[in-house]
Amino acid sequence: MAICVTASGDPRDARLTFGDLHCRCAIGAGGVAEAKREGDQRTPLGTWAFRRVFYRPDRIAAPRTRQRLVPIDPTMGWSDDPRDPEHYNRLVPLPYPGSHETLWRDDHLYDIVVELGYNDDPPVPGLGSAIFMHVARPDYGPTQGCVALQLDELVSLLAAADRNESVTIRRAL
Repeated sequence: MAICVTASGDPRDARLTFGDLHCRCAIGAGGVAEAKREGDQRTPLGTWAFRRVFYRPDRIAAPRTRQRLVPIDPTMGWSDDPRDPEHYNRLVPLPYPGSHETLWRDDHLYDIVVELGYNDDPPVPGLGSAIFMHVARPDYGPTQGCVALQLDELVSLLAAADRNESVTIRRAL
């Protein structure tokens, strides 16, 4: 069984399939890209392994999953700074002097975050960072390049996913 995200022309209406799970998801505002670049708001085409699952323990219980679980705390960030090749596309402690995302967000988008293995082995500065699967906005608003699902669907996906799971992102035929 494979996880597949199929991107149509509307970033608010991509589709995720995995066994019996068929759901709407959101992708990057710029659509999909074979050649992703930092800040282009595009979701990279290809197959990306699940690395770790981060979650907000103050908001939700640890999701049932075979993936490695990491509780998020207020000191966690993710470097998106291509000028810092040592830390680019990596978890960083806050405060962090370079450009970064904060994982402890006021909204609920990062209540669960699946780190996808895009541009991480090793990271190449400028080719894109922080490509995650996370919680969607209620209106499925586009992401900065991630894949976003409703919380209950993301929880169901994680419960069913194998230990060495990956997701394939492709264009609709």
